Amino acid sequence: MSGTSEKKLVRIDVSSDTVCPWCFVGKKNLDKAIAASKDKYNFEIIWHPFQLSPDAPKEGIDKREYYRRKFGSQSERMEARMSEVFKNVGLEYSLSGLTGNTIDSHRLIYFARQQGLDKQHDLVEELNIGYFTQGKYIGDHKFLLESAAKVGIEGAEEFLKDPNNGLKEVEEELKTYSGNISGVPYYVINGNHKLSGGQPPEVFLRAFQVATN
Repeated sequence: MSGTSEKKLVRIDVSSDTVCPWCFVGKKNLDKAIAASKDKYNFEIIWHPFQLSPDAPKEGIDKREYYRRKFGSQSERMEARMSEVFKNVGLEYSLSGLTGNTIDSHRLIYFARQQGLDKQHDLVEELNIGYFTQGKYIGDHKFLLESAAKVGIEGAEEFLKDPNNGLKEVEEELKTYSGNISGVPYYVINGNHKLSGGQPPEVFLRAFQVATN
């Protein structure tokens, strides 16, 4: 018993978007830092929504085409860079498939949190793996529900079916957590220590130390 009571609590509020590759890289590095310091701290990780492109179409658009329109000639360089970054965290970056509006994925992530923070964290992983490495579309309910089932979320189909379920809550969180930030990923550790970007594990480890002293 005494072992657990001596551990300090680290609460991490993460603002991220499900189509943001740096958010996934940051998550992989955060997970490494957590695994390396589980004996020192108890962790509470809460995922909050952010929308990089709130006007993105719900029906989806080819990823490469979308990035070409958005970033022009830079898009190929960006793809090469992301492939390299993903390789460094043991993943293969893929631009196959569609991209589009992420609001339904954020509703589902909100819903997952009602069933436990671990389930929410695991769902974010599944959605990222599917979208960034398997060409799955983040707005496809079939993919969202498959991901929910993999991590043991109950009632997801019923919840997603009504487009108003969780919408008010997600919109409130977008205001509260994302209203004052300009980019993601964005981390607030124990309410006061702030980090942004896909940081390496050692930066998180240092932040845990600073935030608990």
